[in-house]
Amino acid sequence: MRADRIFAYGATAGLIGDLLLGDPRRGHPVAAFGQAAAGVESRLWRDHRGWGALHALVCAGGAAGAAALAARAVRNRPAAAVALTAAATWSVVGGTSLGREARAIGGALAAGDIEVARERLPHLCGRDPQSLDGPQIARAVVESVAENTSDAVVGALVWGALGGVPGLVGFRAVNTLDAMVGHRSPRHRRYGWASARLDDLAGWPGARLTAVLAVAAGGRPREAVRAWRADAGKHPSPNAGPVEASFAGALGVRLGGTLAYGGRVEHRPVLNGETGRDVRVTDIERAVRLSRRVSVLALGVCAAARLASGRRGRA
Repeated sequence: MRADRIFAYGATAGLIGDLLLGDPRRGHPVAAFGQAAAGVESRLWRDHRGWGALHALVCAGGAAGAAALAARAVRNRPAAAVALTAAATWSVVGGTSLGREARAIGGALAAGDIEVARERLPHLCGRDPQSLDGPQIARAVVESVAENTSDAVVGALVWGALGGVPGLVGFRAVNTLDAMVGHRSPRHRRYGWASARLDDLAGWPGARLTAVLAVAAGGRPREAVRAWRADAGKHPSPNAGPVEASFAGALGVRLGGTLAYGGRVEHRPVLNGETGRDVRVTDIERAVRLSRRVSVLALGVCAAARLASGRRGRA
């Protein structure tokens, strides 16, 4: 079986597995990678960019290298290769768990139980929940659903189409490292610099595809395009900007504004501020549904692109 079909069949099976089952309950490979990366950090950490770059190389390179060896071991066994691709896809995408967490917070807010919503918010994002009221929590959830649609689903599928199983695993490793060390805390401002920049590079194509698909699937294409063009560049993240802006336009809401991370207060520009309204609790469900549509469309685009590339290679 050709490599393009292996990816198409395997990625489809893996995404279906995520849609039906969510993340693996026990022994999640991403959690195991995080533990290993933390162990590497404990040995390598210095307040220096070079040591942080070595950390990124060892962890992300090691994960991608191990995936390449596994793919090589099954390259002459099509069924095993499809199964490996499916397992890797299921392990690295997280759209269903993302939706479950978002809906759980939305349910708590709808029931008026803001303390439960605050307790669950750290499962979804790194905001300081105690300083947030209900509408602010709802806004944080919608922003997290938008950004993680790119990080947890679309970006992985893009790199899977480009690089097979090593691409899937390598992208998720880079994204996980960024979440662990790629922030501006005193400990990681220098050490995490390389992981953050690597994540910016790896996330670029997936973020743009996510924004395009949000325009196509959101039901408000003109508003989504306008918000993307007008506001994406205002966001401090080069990848979260297009995604959150297009989601804001597609949903007809305002995102961005003042938020707090780890004791730091940031005053971010408002996205879709001209025509959007404040986020409501009901918008959480709308964002989850949009995320699901974008994820399915991304699978179709990536599989079709991989198959088309395979046909061109044989022409």
